[in-house]
Amino acid sequence: MTDTTHPSKDKLVSDLKVVVSDAEELLKLTAGQAGDKLGDVRVRLSERLAIAKERLIEAEAAVVEKTKKAAHATDDYVHAHPWQSVGVAAGVAFLLGLLAGRR
Repeated sequence: MTDTTHPSKDKLVSDLKVVVSDAEELLKLTAGQAGDKLGDVRVRLSERLAIAKERLIEAEAAVVEKTKKAAHATDDYVHAHPWQSVGVAAGVAFLLGLLAGRR
């Protein structure tokens, strides 16, 4: 999996949290409404919200786990190749300095 997918996963998790929150609020607002069809919809929505919450927790845990693995891999590489890491950091800092100097 590429690094560019991590921000989109984070955004997806954030968006899903908002949707779940909105759906829960909708359930609370329609609690006083009567009707068999509305009751059936509320039950199905409640079940699907529970499933969505579980999947959201799993997705968030997966993102955190992958982030930790990437951090550990980076730490291991820096410890194994300190001078190469310093060179890369210096190169990145130089490029950022050039870009910042142009503004």
